[in-house]
Amino acid sequence: MSVEILARLQFAFTIAFHYIYPPLSIGLGVLLVIIEGLWLRTRNPLYHQMARFWTKVFALTFAIGVATGLVMEFEFGTNWATYSRYVGDVFGSALAAEGIFAFFLESGFLAILLFGWDKVGPKMHFFATCMVAFGAHFSAIWIVVANSWMQTPAGYHIVGEGLRARAEITDFWAMVFNPSSVDRLTHTVIGAWQAGAWLMVSVGAYYLLRRRHRAFALQSVKIGLTVAAVAAGLSLVTGHTSAQGVAVNQPAKLAAMEGHWVTGPQAPLHLFGWVDVASETTYGPALPGLLSWLAHGDTARPVIGLRDIPPDERPPVQFTFQTFHVMVAVGFALIALAAWGLGAWARGRLEIPGCCSGVSRFPCWVRRSPTRRAGGPPRSAGSPGSSTSCCAPRMRFRRSSRPARSPSPWRCSPSCTYCSSRCSSFC
Repeated sequence: MSVEILARLQFAFTIAFHYIYPPLSIGLGVLLVIIEGLWLRTRNPLYHQMARFWTKVFALTFAIGVATGLVMEFEFGTNWATYSRYVGDVFGSALAAEGIFAFFLESGFLAILLFGWDKVGPKMHFFATCMVAFGAHFSAIWIVVANSWMQTPAGYHIVGEGLRARAEITDFWAMVFNPSSVDRLTHTVIGAWQAGAWLMVSVGAYYLLRRRHRAFALQSVKIGLTVAAVAAGLSLVTGHTSAQGVAVNQPAKLAAMEGHWVTGPQAPLHLFGWVDVASETTYGPALPGLLSWLAHGDTARPVIGLRDIPPDERPPVQFTFQTFHVMVAVGFALIALAAWGLGAWARGRLEIPGCCSGVSRFPCWVRRSPTRRAGGPPRSAGSPGSSTSCCAPRMRFRRSSRPARSPSPWRCSPSCTYCSSRCSSFC
């Protein structure tokens, strides 16, 4: 392998691992604002427990994102030194703005978010949560601006010649609002909301399947599912506008994404297929005219094909075609999953059969205490030896020891604060 391929592989592995975590922190930041806002409004202790738990998850994703991001920053100099010197005045300004304005805003209030639960008031803590979420989004703005400028550069000129040539900014705001920055930013941020929301849904669904921490899990699924459904619908809109921008600014990329070879109107849209680069043919089911309509809003408008683009200026057609269609399939699958989840929620079928489920005829069984059998006063919930709530999340996510089997009578727990009314209808 050449040095260039090795440098690309190393950078690809680094950035692929790094990019898992910033979107999660952006999405979780929005969810933390929602959960803590619900706690301030309702004073339900469950929301307070949820906020503290998901704050720990947010801190973990933030820390890993920072650590992997530092490695990526160093690789700009080690792997792409010439390129960094050439565009450093432009590319570096966006990265510097991200570090000075966004990262310090986020990391400064992160200390209050993590350690200020018992040291500042609820409203001040909620303000810190909002600032952390805002800082995460502000960080995304500058990173996407830098990436978009590489795709559609604007607001610069070249100074010098040969190896001394370098790009300099002539219009800062033209550089920031380059032709693709807004489309990329909206699509990226909404995708990050989906990432955080589906993480919350998956953790809640896991505990529902394990029949543990039911109240915590059910509320996590509901809140995450709501945000995921909204973000999934918006991602369809932002993805469409982003593709329209690609058709105008990067026609070679659009032709590779769709495996489109011949320039002309009524351009077909392939649902899936296989690209034969040698014969310049794409095999698979296609909808005539749909690509022209999606790209330009008119089936009579022509779409540039790959045959009109020099071979050395074409992207890797097969790889681009397949990965783009996988991305679209995943997007529609998430929309369908969100719609299915909302439907299950509306029908009251989010809960897994088991503890406190209408399917089970034996919910929430706990052992009758000796004091209660002797006619003494019932113990309060949470006291030593008392029957604890079967649904209140303990937030100690480890397998708890189960009480030994006893021949004593069993009954439904009177201290189940979240489901006593439902238990009474089945017991």
